[in-house]
Amino acid sequence: MGEFVRLEVEDGVGTIRIDRPKMNALDVQVQEEIRAAALEATDRDDVRAVVVYGGERVFAAGADIKEMADMSYPDMVKRSGALQSAFTAVARIPKPVVAAVTGYALGGGCELALCADIRIAADNATFGQPEILLGIIPGAGGTQRLTRLVGPSKAKDLIFTGRFVKADEALAIGLADKLVPADQVYAEAVAWARQFTKAAALAVRAAKESVDRGLEVDLETGLEIERQQFAALFATEDRTIGMRSFQENGPGKAEFVGR
Repeated sequence: MGEFVRLEVEDGVGTIRIDRPKMNALDVQVQEEIRAAALEATDRDDVRAVVVYGGERVFAAGADIKEMADMSYPDMVKRSGALQSAFTAVARIPKPVVAAVTGYALGGGCELALCADIRIAADNATFGQPEILLGIIPGAGGTQRLTRLVGPSKAKDLIFTGRFVKADEALAIGLADKLVPADQVYAEAVAWARQFTKAAALAVRAAKESVDRGLEVDLETGLEIERQQFAALFATEDRTIGMRSFQENGPGKAEFVGR
């Protein structure tokens, strides 16, 4: 458990909780603690789905600019790979991941939210990639993940201008997937995550990897990734349980064991 980031586990749902007052600035220490929490969530069998949460007031307002302002070009050449890989550790969690977004998700905070599979946001949340206003560009995946999520034209508009995006626009362009009152964000995210606690874990993992890896390659290669994942699931106990249950009891009644 880190000083500012911890993994809290309850009933199969792991919450990666960021708690660095006042605005959850993502300095190097927080980045590395996020990596550690993501790797722990990946490794733990009692974690079947993950919520990324910054608390009731703010998701994360971005990088620690005071720390970054003192970095030279050689410093950032050395650090930038670790910055990206810390966030990628969240994106690579082989389980369903939901970002519970309250308040601001700006810069690195927005990039962290982009690492989740879906984003449930407060109806007064604010997203944005304002790095251009500092004379830089997003460096933790924003130019790539945002583009893949909302398309190149919308991503360029947000990145080129650095403007803030209110919740209703975020929903309209696909940056947010669901809006709820601010005091319901975490509960809604946990409810979404909890539906996977009894799911066929290896099938969910295969589905996530097929989608994510498929987005990185051409269609033919993506179909081959899917084919291999599909065939491999026939070696799992859950596949046997699921098909037997379907034949005997109909759909949706299987009790999976995660193997």
